[in-house]
Amino acid sequence: MAKKNMGEMSFLDHLEELRWLLVRSSGAILICATIAFFFSDYIFNEIIFGPKNTDFITYRYFCELSTKLELSEAFCVTELPFNIQNTAIEGQVSLLIWTCITAGFIIAFPYMLWLLWKFISPALYEKERKYAKAFVSIASLLFFLGVLFGYFIIIPMSVNFFATFSVSSEIKNDINIQSYISMIKTSVIACGLIFEMPIIIYFLSKVGLVTPDFLRKYRKYAIVLILIVAAIVTPPDVVSQVIVSIPLLVLYEISIFISAAVLKNKEKEKLNA
Repeated sequence: MAKKNMGEMSFLDHLEELRWLLVRSSGAILICATIAFFFSDYIFNEIIFGPKNTDFITYRYFCELSTKLELSEAFCVTELPFNIQNTAIEGQVSLLIWTCITAGFIIAFPYMLWLLWKFISPALYEKERKYAKAFVSIASLLFFLGVLFGYFIIIPMSVNFFATFSVSSEIKNDINIQSYISMIKTSVIACGLIFEMPIIIYFLSKVGLVTPDFLRKYRKYAIVLILIVAAIVTPPDVVSQVIVSIPLLVLYEISIFISAAVLKNKEKEKLNA
């Protein structure tokens, strides 16, 4: 059997499957959020507030690297002049809940990918369904790499820039805790999803919406877009933008290779048909 007959399932059946996908995903997030709750002290003190300390690993690494390369000491962070404060009476309770939910989403991501694969697998060829483990493993790896990239690269650069930027010595930085954590959540999740680019391109190529020629043709526009994104999420210096741009450019080139491989396989299938 090449494909499952999608006509066997009505539109309402598909909606029912989608509903259960969302229910199971929500349940997985809540379970993982509950687990994260018991480690909330570590999550806040060591992970969330880690980039607030001048001895954070990223600051030390860039300082050592700039010293070895005999560059300026601009990458050596000696102080982060800002305080974090809560201004809402229920702020810390709400913060704890949503931080645990965010952690739950990150932890449960591989399971949600597996549920997604089960949802789309009836539309795939029999041999393609065998790649479930590879799909979940690779997509999860890319997501976690993106999360780590956001946490160890994007966030420290952003914290250092915004903490040291000042328009007047009369203004003191007392950062709202919701604003601080919102930046962290947005950075890690956005980077995690951006790193899924090769997986997204794979499926878009499978359905014929994207081709390698299309990606090559618009590569220069993609490079400009990547540089713009890097400029937005990093401090206004060339080195920081390059550091962020390189992984995104590599992902784009990998996506071209993947799209070409998909197109090649489709051509082989047509010849063998």
